[in-house]
Amino acid sequence: MSGGAKKAVDVAVKAGKNIDWDGLGKLIVSDEARREFATLRRAFDEVNNDLKTKFSMEPEPIDWDYYRKGIGSRLVDMYKQAYESIQIPKYVDQVTPQYKPKFDALLVELKDAEERSLKESERLEKEIAEVQELKKNFSTMTADDYFAKHPEIKQKFDDEIRNDIYGY
Repeated sequence: MSGGAKKAVDVAVKAGKNIDWDGLGKLIVSDEARREFATLRRAFDEVNNDLKTKFSMEPEPIDWDYYRKGIGSRLVDMYKQAYESIQIPKYVDQVTPQYKPKFDALLVELKDAEERSLKESERLEKEIAEVQELKKNFSTMTADDYFAKHPEIKQKFDDEIRNDIYGY
């Protein structure tokens, strides 16, 4: 295996070790997303396994002497010379530099979306707590109690009464 391919396999294996699959799995809420996540994980594991097994092994060396005995040394030497003259070009990654800035921008956008999501989650949790409290005390609550917690609604009612608007 060429040095570049071996390096690529090593990088892929290290990247696979850094993925927190269990942590990612805990963030998923819907059943469909769980199925898709499981499919992604299986596909990743299959590719990673192929990289570890097939592409990380060095090819077996050719036993030229074995072929010399059966075919003849002149023909085998010709093939050996042709085989050894093969130059496999090194892989030059031209894609990553193009997409790295886009990926970094997406990561920044992701962090912003995460922050907005957390803030919205906090707001919704507070609202849920308020509704549960309201539900708990609903049977004994008076209009004055409700208006004390929601002065903007009391103001709206007072404005409607003052302007003779009675919900018609």
